[in-house]
Amino acid sequence: MRRVTVYTDYKSPYAYLAKDLAYQLERDLPVRLEWLPYVLDIPSFLGSARIDADGTVLEESRNAHQWRRVRYSYMDCRRQARKRGLVIRGPQKIWDSALAAAGMLYAQRAGDAVFRRYHDAVFERFWRRELDIEDVAVIAAVLTEAGADGAAFAVQAQAGRDEVAAISRAAEAVGVFGVPSFIVDDELFWGSEHLPDIRAMLAA
Repeated sequence: MRRVTVYTDYKSPYAYLAKDLAYQLERDLPVRLEWLPYVLDIPSFLGSARIDADGTVLEESRNAHQWRRVRYSYMDCRRQARKRGLVIRGPQKIWDSALAAAGMLYAQRAGDAVFRRYHDAVFERFWRRELDIEDVAVIAAVLTEAGADGAAFAVQAQAGRDEVAAISRAAEAVGVFGVPSFIVDDELFWGSEHLPDIRAMLAA
């Protein structure tokens, strides 16, 4: 069975939109998806900002060009999300997603069904602004709900964050710079628009 490595980050709306499309590859073809975290350093290329519930900017470190890119990206993602009945609400700050990514790795070790329940719940609730992905107790609760031992995760959360950092650095060593990214037969693809090409490669 061939393997497709998928790099993802819960704070990326594009990664959220790619999730179910990637699942479809595994349903349709004899392939195995390997989901790995790549934690984006958004301030390094898009600056940072914090807004309130009404959209008023409270703090910012972005130039005009970066604001245009950010606003367009969320508009585009919401446009695509509406077609599929998904909700994407722009986050009010730049979140640290390393803890949620550590939870993803932990959920995987509990089995595919646990991973899917965790993965789906974190993405959906985060983009509805219903989940604090920086709170250990919150992530542990989602793991417990998904069928894993959330209390045990909370004890070893820092080790999980360290593992996520190591995986992210290893990803950069093979060329990964954003999400969603896919590696098929050592070839890197960035963005879900390449999924038709990936499907064709796998079906050949």
